Amino acid sequence: MVLKLYFDFLSQPSRALYIFFKKCNIPFESHIVNISRGENRSEEYEEIHPFGKVPSIEHDGFKLIESVGIARYVTREFKVAEHWYPTKSREQAKVDEYLEWQHLNTRVICSRLFLANVLFPMMRQKAAHPERVKECESSVTACLDQFENLWLKDKNFLMGNEISVADLFAACEIEQIRMAGLEPRQGRPKLKGWFDRVEQASGPHYAEAHKYVDDVVKRIASRPAHTCDINEIFP
Repeated sequence: MVLKLYFDFLSQPSRALYIFFKKCNIPFESHIVNISRGENRSEEYEEIHPFGKVPSIEHDGFKLIESVGIARYVTREFKVAEHWYPTKSREQAKVDEYLEWQHLNTRVICSRLFLANVLFPMMRQKAAHPERVKECESSVTACLDQFENLWLKDKNFLMGNEISVADLFAACEIEQIRMAGLEPRQGRPKLKGWFDRVEQASGPHYAEAHKYVDDVVKRIASRPAHTCDINEIFP
């Protein structure tokens, strides 16, 4: 049976699933859906994902959207090491606890900063609103404080001493703010140590998936976002 992954490295959960599949040696076909060119809005792709978002999968004719649901499905369909998504009820529940929390926290808060400081100014060709950016940065700071002090606390990974899918989803969401001019590792040794462990545990695929982000960071740093063409920054 063929598993097809539809994704764009601009998308945080796309990167998380790509790394997960690669690290777990799950055989799949890569289908890049370029968001900046509107490929996610094509009639062909909307047959796969009716909301026109990424990622999504098609597995021997079975279509599935929503990244967390996809990760859970894959752990049932393929042989995956227990630490990624445990089968024991309470251990699995702790992974799910973070995956549910992230939706209104790391995911939405980091995304808002990226939208306010990069994507919206680029699309509107207007400078970012400083008060809005400041508000978003403040929210990111509070969120990362919670992430370090409550979720990581004294652990190597979110669930203990081994990496799980929760760590991949979290890392990919937090990496997004680098494109908005914030380096999450700066001044946060605990967070940096966790990032280093996540990258090492999921390497070399973590670096591969984030090369796109690295390149975007360099392009944006060269001039203000609102003076850039979206296809130039996100080719």
